[in-house]
Amino acid sequence: MKIVLLTAFGVGGASVIGAVLGFLFKNISHKFSDIVLSFAAGVMLSASVIGLILPSLEYGGEFSLLVTIIGVFCGAFCVNIIDKIVPHLHRLTGVDQESHPDKTSQLNKVLLFVIAIAIHNLPEGIAAGVGFGTGNLADAITIAGGIALQNIPEGMVIIAPMIAAGISHRRTFLIALATGAVEVIGTLLGYFAVTVSAAILPFALAFAGGTMLYVISDEMIPETHAHGSERGATYSLLTGFCLMLAFDILLG
Repeated sequence: MKIVLLTAFGVGGASVIGAVLGFLFKNISHKFSDIVLSFAAGVMLSASVIGLILPSLEYGGEFSLLVTIIGVFCGAFCVNIIDKIVPHLHRLTGVDQESHPDKTSQLNKVLLFVIAIAIHNLPEGIAAGVGFGTGNLADAITIAGGIALQNIPEGMVIIAPMIAAGISHRRTFLIALATGAVEVIGTLLGYFAVTVSAAILPFALAFAGGTMLYVISDEMIPETHAHGSERGATYSLLTGFCLMLAFDILLG
């Protein structure tokens, strides 16, 4: 249980680390941010397949393939529903200072952006918690590590638009802290769900994998390809994927 708590706070704390970096380095280039986010996408892609979807097939029994496919689509559909409620992150991150929108509309857009990140953090946290259900600590930490890596640039992205919209530094930090807390709650929910009922483990693993695949495809990749760094972002994703693949083989 101690390692689960540490992981939960580590995953949520990554958003806070990103926020602190956002305060320190306000003028980070899109290219650097895209490379880091792409690397995180590669790590998450590897973790979702190796740590969630393949174990779902292993534990699914006679109907493992069907359970896994249904679980993946249910997870993706769940995040898709969330996307219907809140706008996509790659649409909301475009609060560019060059456009000089009026303060009211900019503030509304920023607050919507923060709400979107907080809501998206919940299924990511659940995915991190569900990863512990297999009993494979290395896989669970790999999944959580991939999500945490993604949270750092995400936390950095939050800061600049909020400050530009006139929100105080203190309130900005508290908002970033709140988005991280959502992920901590999600991690604990995912862990307790598979602990209470082992029967749901195969579906829960596939569901968590589906949420991660959807976030990678629908949110992370479009964001990293939106600023002219497509090639660097692609190779960064491949590097993250292969690094986690090697990590799993060497430690497995």
